[in-house]
Amino acid sequence: MVAAVFHTPDPEAPAPAPTLPSREHAAPAARTVAANAAVPADAAPAPAAAARHDWRALALRVLPPLLGIGLLVGLWAIVAMTAGGSFPGPRETFQQAVTVFSDPFYRKGPNDQGIGWNVLSSLQRVAVGFGLAAVVGIPLGFAIGRFTFLSRMFNPLISLLRPVSPLAWLPIGLMVFKGANPAAIWTIFICSIWPMIINTAVGVQRVPGDYMNVARVLNLSEWKILTKILFPAVLPYMLTGVRLAVGTAWLVIVAAEMLTGGVGIGFWVWDEWNNLNVKNILIAIFVIGMVGLLLEWALIRLATAFTYDEVRT
Repeated sequence: MVAAVFHTPDPEAPAPAPTLPSREHAAPAARTVAANAAVPADAAPAPAAAARHDWRALALRVLPPLLGIGLLVGLWAIVAMTAGGSFPGPRETFQQAVTVFSDPFYRKGPNDQGIGWNVLSSLQRVAVGFGLAAVVGIPLGFAIGRFTFLSRMFNPLISLLRPVSPLAWLPIGLMVFKGANPAAIWTIFICSIWPMIINTAVGVQRVPGDYMNVARVLNLSEWKILTKILFPAVLPYMLTGVRLAVGTAWLVIVAAEMLTGGVGIGFWVWDEWNNLNVKNILIAIFVIGMVGLLLEWALIRLATAFTYDEVRT
């Protein structure tokens, strides 16, 4: 058993005087307190840790692409050395690229133009064919996804025509339009329309049923349902279809221009092959890849700007 003893203070007893530290002890203590207040304990190592973390993140971001490019250039140099001079290496191709890009917009005839004019002509065909595909494909995708009857009617046609090779449509375009340029645009149109239709229709079909129930309760018109409910919900799917379609269009135009001729980056590649100028062919390959990369980047930025945060992640 533990007993506690409580002492009642005597009112007449004087209170003990507070003890003050001596001058010798007070000065070091004051200096220590002032130093601790001026420099927090965790303030000094924080910038060093943050800087080390930033450098590591930068290295992880920059080094892998550089290593990949270095690997490509190294393999290219090995192939050039083993080819015995018949295949140009990176140095010779770079020197030729400096010559080509020193005047990319020259004109010496209808079939002899700089690489800049060829790229612009290809982009123009892609823009026209892709724009027509968007005008037709996106509304058709909304209709197929919205109405079951249309979905059952068009699904067999899409499943039948979508796997057809892009170049198989080119003779049909040449026969119908009687010209190389509209035939190339037709080929881009027919190959770009499928990703837009499919992704838009899938997006409409994945709209939550509660949204449509609320629309029926409020007795909204079909136009209100399209603009206020379906379009905001389907926009991420639609932009994904657009991004896939523009990549397909850029792939198709190069092959179509090789067969149709005229002015374009595909025709430029084929013409340089006929002239046995392999350096220009390699330059054209890099140009085609860079333009496709820029188109992809632009559409990704567009999709990110109009996409909800949960869809972005």
